[in-house]
Amino acid sequence: MEQPHPMIDENPSISGLAEVKARLRRACRAAGRSEKSVKLICVSKGFGYEAIRPVLDSGERVFGENRVQEAAEKWPALRNSFPSIELHLIGPLQSNKAEAAVALFDVIQTLDRPKIAMAVSAAMRKTGRRPKCYIQVNTGEEPQKSGVLPPDLAEFLRICRKEAGLEIAGLMCIPPADQLASPHFALLKQQANEFKLAELSMGMSADFELAVQLSATLVRVGSAIFGDRSQHLSPMKI
Repeated sequence: MEQPHPMIDENPSISGLAEVKARLRRACRAAGRSEKSVKLICVSKGFGYEAIRPVLDSGERVFGENRVQEAAEKWPALRNSFPSIELHLIGPLQSNKAEAAVALFDVIQTLDRPKIAMAVSAAMRKTGRRPKCYIQVNTGEEPQKSGVLPPDLAEFLRICRKEAGLEIAGLMCIPPADQLASPHFALLKQQANEFKLAELSMGMSADFELAVQLSATLVRVGSAIFGDRSQHLSPMKI
C-alpha cells in the first residue's frame, strides 16, 4: 500500500503544482470541459528525488520523462513506494532503447518512423508488455525535430497498425518555439479527427491553457511545476 509522507507546504514543487492545477481548472471551466477530461503529466526530466517525492506525496501519479536511461535510473526505486505511477516517454526513442522503454514506460508518446514502430512491436512481443502508443507529429515540419510530417501521417499510421500490429491511442506534438501554438494544436486536432484518434497530447507550461481550449486530453507540464532544472540536484540522486 502506498504510504504518503507529510507534505512540506513551502516546497517549490508543491507550490508550482498547486498553481498549475488552478490554471488547469480555470482553463477547463473556460472551455466548458470537465477537469477530468484532461490528464496532467508532470514532466520530471532533469529532476531528482528532492523535487519529485513531494509531488508524489501530494497524490500525483502521472509523470513524463525524455530519456530512457535517466528514467531507468530513478523510477524503479520510486515505484517501489508508489506502484500506481504511470510513466510516459515524451522524448525521442532510439531503436536500440525500444526494449528498455517498453519494459519501463506505461505510455510511449513519440513513435515517429517505421523502424521505431517495428522495434517497439518486437519489444512488446518479447516482454509481454503493451504500453499505450501515440504518434508524434512534426506539425511545424522542422528538420531538427522528431516527428512524422503531417502529409506522411496516414501511411505511418497504416504501418503502425497493419505491419507493426500496434494500437495507436492518439497524437502528440511540440509546436515550433518561435510560432503561435494555436495553428499547430488545431492541425493536430484535425488529424486526430480525420483518423478517429481520441487522445491529443499537446500543451506545455507556457501554453497548456490554449491546448485545453483546442481539445487536448493530456498536457505535459514541467518547469511550471518543478522550476528551473539548472537549479536542482542531479536527477540521478534517489
